[in-house]
Amino acid sequence: MSSYFSSIKKDFKDVPVSASDEIDTAAFLDAAESLVTLFDLFGSSAFGVVQKDMTGNIKKIREVQLRNPVNGATLQQIVLSEKDNKTSQKPATQGLLWLSRGLEFTALAMRKNVADSSQELATSFTESYKATLSQHHSILIRPVFKLAMNACPYRKVFYEKLCGSQSLEIVQQQLEQWLSALEKIVKIIMDFFAAGKYGKGL
Repeated sequence: MSSYFSSIKKDFKDVPVSASDEIDTAAFLDAAESLVTLFDLFGSSAFGVVQKDMTGNIKKIREVQLRNPVNGATLQQIVLSEKDNKTSQKPATQGLLWLSRGLEFTALAMRKNVADSSQELATSFTESYKATLSQHHSILIRPVFKLAMNACPYRKVFYEKLCGSQSLEIVQQQLEQWLSALEKIVKIIMDFFAAGKYGKGL
């Protein structure tokens, strides 16, 4: 069995980003779908709520992109095309905003866990949730996500699944490349939303 990173459809490090920070939509969505499968390694149905949320937002973006491939080549083009439509319905923009928040949460949790080799995943993900998604969730949604955080597997078990038949040293290198690329892409998207205030009211 190969490692998680050698078995996924698309790695974030392979998502094309132009010199002007335009992010390729199709490759980004493939990488995001691959990230959703990371939670399969957690071995708990509690993370179904996280996966469902991400998958639903990926679907919103992909549907808009497929309807208009010309204006949907990059994530920025999709957001700008919905802004120019002057309609109250901006499904892809909303989907990208919430998906990016979910990716930011995942990236921060994994970064915390990588930075501290003694930290359990439940701690990493709980701290990350408080710093990211929690502020955007209602008092009804927070307990559901907090339950999922507490259902994280033990660190040792998770990394064994992440490695598969590969050595931990190799997988740590793959993880760092994947994580660094994910962090870079999330920052580009979040900066883009902040600069244009595209997430207002969404």
